[in-house]
Amino acid sequence: MESQVRGGTRWKRFAVVMVPSVAAAAAVGVGLAQGALAASFSVSGQQFKVSAEHLHGEGFAQYGGIDTVYTKTDGKEKTQVPVAISSFDDATITKMCQSVKTEIPLIGKTFYLRLDAGGKGTPVTAEDLYIDVAQLDADAKFSQIDIGVAVKDKTRGPDVKERESVLPGGFAQQAKSADLYKVKQTAWATTAGTFTLSGLSMKLGTNPDMECY
Repeated sequence: MESQVRGGTRWKRFAVVMVPSVAAAAAVGVGLAQGALAASFSVSGQQFKVSAEHLHGEGFAQYGGIDTVYTKTDGKEKTQVPVAISSFDDATITKMCQSVKTEIPLIGKTFYLRLDAGGKGTPVTAEDLYIDVAQLDADAKFSQIDIGVAVKDKTRGPDVKERESVLPGGFAQQAKSADLYKVKQTAWATTAGTFTLSGLSMKLGTNPDMECY
């Protein structure tokens, strides 16, 4: 039977896209925990929530871009959305959470997938981290910040979909380091060259409290 669609996301496809880390953790969990694997988190045609108690990043840059989002799993329908791309050469994240909700008309329920890590005294670490942000709320502190400058030598981590293009004449800023506290954001994609996910926990359920915020 063909899987049902809600907001351009098929449940079977949702499971395939959202849970590769579950299979990876089952097959090569030790490698994932040690940061031996590249990592990505994206959902076809949907935003998801990301929160953190504290994110410290070295080599910070942020610039406007356009993501191409596929609204059909066959890749034939897509749309473009504006994003603020935040990138870090290296990052440490305390109490990181990522969650997404999807309504399944076939069974009349809403499901939530949640990932937690870095909450047991050892933070999450990432290299070449990129977050395609739709909205961000946080307390921020920047060191040696330059605003309105061209961002140079920024290349993506592992590609999981057609990547964004930089907005011509768009905003840009960069800093030697950045500290973000009480982070709450919605994003279209998160990618990293490597993730070290200490204390990794992934859950799937129907309780709305499973969302990060």
